[in-house]
Amino acid sequence: MKFTLYFLISLFITFVISLILTPIVKLLAVKIGAVDNPNARRINKIPMPTAGGLAIFVSFAISSLVILPRFVGVIIPNVTFFQYIFPYIIAAGVIIVTGLIDDIKEISPKQKTFGIILASLVIWFFTKARFDMMTFPIFGLVHFKWWLSFPLTIIWISALTNAVNLMDGLDGLVSGVSIISLTTIGVIGYFFLGEFNVYVSIAIFTLIAAIAGFFPYNFNPAKIYLGDTGALFLGFMISVISLQGLKNATFIAILTPMLIFGVPITDTVFAMIRRKLNNQSITSPDKMHLHHRLLSLGFSHKGAVLMIYAITMIFSFIALVINVSSQLGAVMLLIFSVIGVEIFSEMVGIFGEKRTPMLKLLKLFGNTRYRQFVISQYKERRKKK
Repeated sequence: MKFTLYFLISLFITFVISLILTPIVKLLAVKIGAVDNPNARRINKIPMPTAGGLAIFVSFAISSLVILPRFVGVIIPNVTFFQYIFPYIIAAGVIIVTGLIDDIKEISPKQKTFGIILASLVIWFFTKARFDMMTFPIFGLVHFKWWLSFPLTIIWISALTNAVNLMDGLDGLVSGVSIISLTTIGVIGYFFLGEFNVYVSIAIFTLIAAIAGFFPYNFNPAKIYLGDTGALFLGFMISVISLQGLKNATFIAILTPMLIFGVPITDTVFAMIRRKLNNQSITSPDKMHLHHRLLSLGFSHKGAVLMIYAITMIFSFIALVINVSSQLGAVMLLIFSVIGVEIFSEMVGIFGEKRTPMLKLLKLFGNTRYRQFVISQYKERRKKK
């Protein structure tokens, strides 16, 4: 009870620090030129201070390095909480510097990738957050050699960090989705993943408290943006935290983080597919992301954000159910989830209005006139051959 009380007090202090720091960071952002000016790619109509993620990082770092070590004892043998969290703060600091530079002067994607990889190397060499083992249905527990674990770890961190960053397009979107996703993985980690140690849970809920202090300033109408400083930081922390839950994970449990972060992952994957289909570079920007499509369908700014929150909650609920399901039930749930995502994506036009293979297939079964038309078209093509 004593530990729980102190921990709740520390979370409240973290929240208050973030709440106080955010207006200060807002003034600092204007001073250093970290401002998003309106253009064809952005939603905002007036210049907006960005780099708000700096407030989240600083409050998280203060709580993790100064407040929590005072009452969190040595829970893991020979490792204090300070020793555990310090490398993560250093790696996150690399991400913060990368994002802050980008918010001020807009660096290239290659330069941002370099910063992410550098931070990932800190994680690889100085922590145990590695993609180094998995339990498969037939083969059992499989340990990966370092030459396979190393690239898998770097790819996981880089991919999820970029996916969260690309989703940052509306007020409060990434901060809200991060709170929902982190809460879910914290609950799953505590109840379902035996290897998920208590230090990770402490870090998760401390980060949630830091985001919560920033959230009132970021929700629509926003007074400050996360910027690349915040979006990259949250994406990086989410990727690293979820990676620790993969230790000795089953093949089904390995998909849990991918479900929890289903919105940014699917949005990014579909964006890459869409750009390839349109003969564009996969890194080229467009206005066909999920939040753009919802706005074009008539959703208000706030309505689009709330819709994506709801979708994130659905993904999170599926992730929770999978962890208490049988293997067959989990597989069936995953299959229907994939079909549901595809149908929803086609309905909102993420691939383009004419690229709707699943909807056409359903229409083939559900519309007699359309089915007869398709059959007649097929017969005509056969005759011509």
